[in-house]
Amino acid sequence: MDIQEKIAGEITIAENPGETIRKWREEFQVSQLDLAKYLEISPSVISDYESGRRKSPGVSSIKKIVNALVELDLKRGGQVLRRYNSGMPSDAVIDISDYNHDISLERVIRMISGTNYSSIGLNRYIRGYTIVDGIKAILSFSYSEYSKLYGWSSQRIIFFTEVKLGRSPMIAIRVHPLKPAAVVYIKPDRIDDLAIKLADVENIPLIVTELDVQELSKIMSSLK
Repeated sequence: MDIQEKIAGEITIAENPGETIRKWREEFQVSQLDLAKYLEISPSVISDYESGRRKSPGVSSIKKIVNALVELDLKRGGQVLRRYNSGMPSDAVIDISDYNHDISLERVIRMISGTNYSSIGLNRYIRGYTIVDGIKAILSFSYSEYSKLYGWSSQRIIFFTEVKLGRSPMIAIRVHPLKPAAVVYIKPDRIDDLAIKLADVENIPLIVTELDVQELSKIMSSLK
């Protein structure tokens, strides 16, 4: 079952279809105005569906709404679709993608204005990237779910947000058999010595960037 069928089915059988439409619209980060504009209908129609003021849309209308959400996401790079297709908890993985060619890690680090805190050189290549919410990953991922961070290849950069000291992500990486080509912390509070020591032991460059998630996702997606 693809994501469109899953969403359409959930809306159709929901006790309150309007609330479910709103849930998925917000999950795809699409405003009522943008959705209505794409469907060429009045924004009040979407508002009425979601509030229950208007009778639940029929199967045909639900399909159009779902397809619009998916198509709008694809126009913006398909981040939501990639999260769901990866099989990861949707609120933990922010973006994930793979490349069909090698990309120089040194080039990527320059593009994201990264600083290497480890003693490990950057003379290696990547085949993908994953941007993950560090706190949600640590708190909610099972051991097997960590494997899904690596997509089709462990030859990738794993970006972590919400980093406080930098220990937890590196400890999680240390205990898992799969190792990424590099780890990047996004705007960490600080990096303590243990995080750097673990990176050196595991032979993984530990990079820090001050760019925000949206900009990083745009840069990494442009490398395809």
